[in-house]
Amino acid sequence: MATQARERRFEIVPMKMADLDGIMEIERGSFSAPWSRQVFVEELDREWAQVDVVRVRDGVMLGAIVGFVNYWLVRDEVHILNVASHPSARRQGHASRLLEHVIGFAHRHKCRYVTLEVRRSNASAIRLYRKYGFRPVGIRPHYYVEDNEDAIVMLLDLG
Repeated sequence: MATQARERRFEIVPMKMADLDGIMEIERGSFSAPWSRQVFVEELDREWAQVDVVRVRDGVMLGAIVGFVNYWLVRDEVHILNVASHPSARRQGHASRLLEHVIGFAHRHKCRYVTLEVRRSNASAIRLYRKYGFRPVGIRPHYYVEDNEDAIVMLLDLG
């Protein structure tokens, strides 16, 4: 019962232009080479792109954005570009909430796969993705240009 009450404290909804400042704060606090505001504005105009936010539904932080996910629907695949939680809201289950949301989206759209890239050094994210059934299927050498770090390509086969 406590878990259900906690889940009702948050909602996952599509990003609106008014959410851009909150998303940019999370983006800058989460990535060494953050995307620009313009990239997120452009994502809103792409018919295949989704940017969804986790918003607080009650309490003193009412309306605050504590996480977001950016993903694309490409034929029978969902490709996750970014999953991020606000630095002050990490380890509270928001990334799991967002992954479950995207996997549900993929099922509803009858997709076969969900894919993503993750930094080789991001052990906590890799553990999270494995928990949801993602498996490594390849390496993109020097994928992250700011530091030449490799990306691990991970795939969730929805069968």
